[in-house]
Amino acid sequence: MTVPPLPAADRRRLRRLLSSPSAVAGLALLAVVLAAALSAGWVFPADPLEMATEPLLWPGRDAAFPLGSDMLGRDILAGLFHGARASLLIAGVSTALAVVLGVAGGVTAGYFGGRADRLFGTLTTFFLTIPSFLFALAIVAVVQPSVWKIALAIGITSWPALGRLVRAEVLRLRHGDMVLASEAVGASHARIIIEDILPNTLTPVLVSASLMVATAILTESSLAFLGLADPNVASWGNMVGAGREVLRTDWYVCALPGLAIVLTVLALNLLGDGLATAFDPREGR
Repeated sequence: MTVPPLPAADRRRLRRLLSSPSAVAGLALLAVVLAAALSAGWVFPADPLEMATEPLLWPGRDAAFPLGSDMLGRDILAGLFHGARASLLIAGVSTALAVVLGVAGGVTAGYFGGRADRLFGTLTTFFLTIPSFLFALAIVAVVQPSVWKIALAIGITSWPALGRLVRAEVLRLRHGDMVLASEAVGASHARIIIEDILPNTLTPVLVSASLMVATAILTESSLAFLGLADPNVASWGNMVGAGREVLRTDWYVCALPGLAIVLTVLALNLLGDGLATAFDPREGR
């Protein structure tokens, strides 16, 4: 079975993406984080929340625990690997939910207008009136924190900005020549949306999604720092929150997971910049 070649436009976008230093750096950093998340169960099969060595073992003192241990004797390196899995899972699920809600709402409001557009405007105004972090904080505080509930809370509060962006793109395309030509030949609304509207909103959705993943990681870490996280799951935010008790004497307990968060968010932002450049229509002229 032969794989069909990529269209010329997609090949140009891929070349522009791979020629962007920021995109390559972001992809490299993100690949390291993904590799850690995928291999966590194999490299560190034991429970990362169990005591593995003496408490507050500094990095470099024991080759078996190269990054040391926290105040409960838990292996920090194992926590970083398993924390990558939890943080990326929450960020991925919440971003996927936000993209589905934002694209569905933005396309419906921009394409059909009228009552749907007014309802969409009311909903987005309501959600944007309250800071998304405080909204997610309120939701998680009411329910029992778990990985899936935190992901749902972040996703539900993150879609309005993307929805408005998609709505603006759909309004621009709604009365364009491409859509008018499809209407002239009798194409259904579903076919116009799927074949003409959605492919042309891909660029802002991709760029926004990469940034939303970074924001979701920061939000999850902030919730965990405040104690609103699943206590049965190792995450970077939980590690930072637990380490604040010994910040003055054993700063590495906070600094190492904090550095992992910074590098991951940096990677996603660099990738977002590269995607914006690669999919910019002006670059293809």
